Amino acid sequence: MEKHFVKADGNGMIDVNGQVSPVTYTVSFKEGMGHSYEVDIRLMAPRDWLLQRGFNRDAVLVSQSGARIPVYHGGANRHDGGGLDPADAISIELTARDDSCTSEADLMGKYPEFGGIRAAAAGRP
Repeated sequence: MEKHFVKADGNGMIDVNGQVSPVTYTVSFKEGMGHSYEVDIRLMAPRDWLLQRGFNRDAVLVSQSGARIPVYHGGANRHDGGGLDPADAISIELTARDDSCTSEADLMGKYPEFGGIRAAAAGRP
């Protein structure tokens, strides 16, 4: 059975074809069975900035920890494979999912954004 859902914000860099820009992002995790963790990463990037750098469907988020995390434009409703178009919304959501954390120590090491949250969660009933 899943336990609580926790969110935190981070500051990093987005890398599109070797061109980088500062970006804020949100990470959230759910604790599953057997100390497994499912981490979701979401960020918003300016459509025009992405298009000018040749963005197609994926980029790299350089997180606070220095980890390089591939992030993707969902494009679930698109018929062109998820590529951007000048008619798309001005801010484009990029997401990633990481299910590689199998311990709390692994989670906190890979995502320092959660550092202060653990202490706050410990005070919950």
